[in-house]
Amino acid sequence: MRIQSLQDLDALKQKGLALTYPEKTKIFVGLATCGISAGAEKVFQTLQEEINNAGLDFVVDRTGCIGYCQREPLVDVILPGKPRLTYERMNPEKVKKLISALKEDRIYEEGLLCRMDQDEFLIENAFRKYTGNGMPPGYEKLPAYEELPFFKKQRKIALRNCGFINPERIEEYIGRGGYKALFKVLTEMNWEEVIAEIKKAGLRGRGGAGFSTGLKWEFCRKAPGDTKYVICNADEGDPGAFMDRSILEGDPHTVIEGMAIGAYAMGAQEGYLYVRAEYPLAIKHLQIAIAQAEAYGLLGNNIFGTDFNFKLKIREGAGAFVCGEETALIASIEGKVGEPRPRPPFPAQRGLWDCPTNINNVKTWSHIAPIMARGAAWYAQMGTETARGTTVFSLVGKVKNTGLVEIPLGIPLKEMIFDIGGGIQDDRPLKAVQTGGPSGGCIPTRLMDTSVDYESLGRLGSIMGSGGMIVMDEGTCMVDLAKYFISFTMEESCGKCTPCREGTKRLFEILTDISQGKGTEKDLIALEELALYVKDVSLCGLGGTAPNPVLTALRYFKDEYLAHIVERRCPAGVCKDLITYSINPEKCTGCMACARNCPTECITGEKKTPHVIDPLKCVRCGACREFCKFGAIQVF
Repeated sequence: MRIQSLQDLDALKQKGLALTYPEKTKIFVGLATCGISAGAEKVFQTLQEEINNAGLDFVVDRTGCIGYCQREPLVDVILPGKPRLTYERMNPEKVKKLISALKEDRIYEEGLLCRMDQDEFLIENAFRKYTGNGMPPGYEKLPAYEELPFFKKQRKIALRNCGFINPERIEEYIGRGGYKALFKVLTEMNWEEVIAEIKKAGLRGRGGAGFSTGLKWEFCRKAPGDTKYVICNADEGDPGAFMDRSILEGDPHTVIEGMAIGAYAMGAQEGYLYVRAEYPLAIKHLQIAIAQAEAYGLLGNNIFGTDFNFKLKIREGAGAFVCGEETALIASIEGKVGEPRPRPPFPAQRGLWDCPTNINNVKTWSHIAPIMARGAAWYAQMGTETARGTTVFSLVGKVKNTGLVEIPLGIPLKEMIFDIGGGIQDDRPLKAVQTGGPSGGCIPTRLMDTSVDYESLGRLGSIMGSGGMIVMDEGTCMVDLAKYFISFTMEESCGKCTPCREGTKRLFEILTDISQGKGTEKDLIALEELALYVKDVSLCGLGGTAPNPVLTALRYFKDEYLAHIVERRCPAGVCKDLITYSINPEKCTGCMACARNCPTECITGEKKTPHVIDPLKCVRCGACREFCKFGAIQVF
C-alpha cells in the first residue's frame, strides 16, 4: 500500500493507534540498549512465559528508552480504562508477582515508579487519556509521572515517542502524528517557506557551535548544482553520551521524516545516515524503518503523489571519533580515510562527491517535524532569546538519577543536577560539571547558576557540544580528569595536522608528569600556552576543542594543580603516585574484607583485630577502600 493522501495516512493512523492502545491489557518492556544491559531481555522472556502459562489474553510488546536509565529494566502496564503503570528495576521474580497481581485484579506495588494518566500527542497538540471515565479507586494515591522530579521539568520534543511506541512499527509512529508534517510540507509549502519557518523557529544545530539550521539549509539550497545531499551525523563518540543512540533505537522515523523535509527544502534527492557500527540496535531499527517507509511510499519516488523523490541509505562508521567532524565524515562515506580537510569550501558549497551537502545530527533532525507541524511561533516560545527550543542531555557521573533528559534551553545547571538529577550520590559535595564531552570544559560549583545555552557555557570556556553532561563530586581529581580527556583526543586524533597530533601528545605528557609528582610551576605556563596554541591553529574541531578540559581546569582549579606540584599531594586521593593508603585502627573491626580482596596481599592482621597495610607492597588499586564497610581505609 502506497500512501497517496491524507486519508490514506489517517487510515494507517487508526491501525497504529489500535496497536499502541489495544482493547486488552498491554505490557511492554523498555528494550533499548540500556534496558538490555540491565537485564530487560530476560524480563521480556519471563513475561511471555508467565502470561502463556496463565492463559491470559494480554499483549506483550517492546518499546525504546523513556530516559530513566538509572531505573532499568522498566516495565509498563496498560489496563483498559486505567492509568498506565510504570515499574522500575524489574527482574523475573518481580514479573511473576506482577502477573499474579494482574490475575487477581489488584495493583502490584513493589517497584511501582509512577502512574501516567495521559499521553501527549505533540504533533497534533492533543492528549489521549488512559483513564476513560475517571480515576479508578486506589490509583489516585500512586505517584504521578509528571510530578516525578526526574520528569517534572522536562519538555520532550526529540524524545516525544521514545518509550511510547514500538520502534519497529511505522504504524505506531503514524498513530502519534507521524509523517503529517511531511505531508503538509509537500502539499502546502514551497522550499522558501520551509526554510523561513526553520529560521523563524530559531533552531540551532544541536552540536558543535550551534549554527543556525535554517541558514545552513539556505546556503545548501542556493549553492549551484543539480545534485545535492543531506546527511545525518549519528557518529556519536563522546564518553558517556548516548542521546543519538536512544533516539534512533526508540524513534527512528522522527529522523527519517526530518531528513525528508530537509531534503525537499534543499533540493536533495538522496540522503545518508552515518551511524557508528558500535550501535547495532540503532542500525537494525533504522533498516526496518527505512524498509517500512519505502513500502508505504514515504521514501522513494513521488512521495505523497508529488514530484518529490527521496532515497535514504545507511553508512556504518568504523568508530573513529574524528569522523564526527563534517569533512571527515564525508570522506568516510566516500570510502576514503576519515580525515578532515581545510574549510572553505564548506560542505554546503562542496561536500559529498563535490556536491552541495547539508549535515545535521540526530537531535537536530528530530526537531524538524514538530516545528513544521506546530509552527515556528510554538517552538520559539521555549528556550532563550538566542537559543530556542529544547535540547537533549545524557546526565551521567556522580549524580543520583542518571539518564536521558530533554529540557528547554536556558535552565540553570543546578536545576539539571539537583532537581532532575536528584543531587550527588551519597549526598557528597558537588565539585564540577563537564558539558560537551571530551571537547567541553569543567564548570565549578560556584557557577551552577549558569544557564544551559550556547553563549553562557561558551563564556565559561565550555560548550554545549553533542549533549554530554558529566557530574563530578569531590572524589574527582581535575588533573586526572584533564589527562583522561586529553588521552582520549590524543588517541582519536587523525594525525593529519601537527598541532593536534603533536600538541595533544605533549599536553598528555605534561599532565602525566604533574599527576606523578614530577611537575614544576613552569609546567603550568607551558601547559596553558600549548593548549591555546593547539586550540587556535588545529585543522578541525577535534583539535580546536581538545584543550578545553585543560584550560578550564587550570582556570577554575589551579590550586589543585599546585597541590600536585608544590605539595606532591593529590587532594582527591586519585593520583596513585601521590597517595598512601592506611587503615584507621579505631574504625577497623578486623572483618578481613580488605585482606581477602587485596590483589597484592599487602594487608595483614588477625580476625577481629585492626589490620595494617604494607606501603611497599600496596599498588593503590583502591580495592580495600571499595570493600571496607566501616570507612576504615584512609587515603593521604
